[in-house]
Amino acid sequence: MFVDNKSVKACVCGEGQTRKILGAGGSLMMVEVTFAKGAVGTVHSHPHEQVSYVVRGSFEFNLDGDKRTIMAGDSVYVPSNVKHGVMAFEEGSVIVDVFTPQREDFLNNK
Repeated sequence: MFVDNKSVKACVCGEGQTRKILGAGGSLMMVEVTFAKGAVGTVHSHPHEQVSYVVRGSFEFNLDGDKRTIMAGDSVYVPSNVKHGVMAFEEGSVIVDVFTPQREDFLNNK
C-alpha cells in the first residue's frame, strides 16, 4: 500500500487538531496529527500500544503523570492502557502516532 499524504483528507479530531490516517493494515496503523499552538490532546488511555514521533514543533507530553517537553526528532512509547496526553507549544506542530492493533475508532471516523 502506498499513501500520498497530499491526497489524504484530514479530519478534525479535537479543538485545534486534525488527523490523517497514513497507513492501516493487518494489526498496525500510522496516523499524522497536526496541532494548533496550545491545542490539547486530552489525557486518555486505550488498549493499543503506541509510539509517538514528533515531526515538527514541540509538545508537553504527559505519560502517566510524568510530564516532559518533547521536540522534533523525539519519540515516546506508550504501553497499553497507560494514561497519556499532549499540549502543543507551537503552531503547526505534528506528531506521527503508530498503533497496534489498529484504532478501529479512527477508521470509523475518517
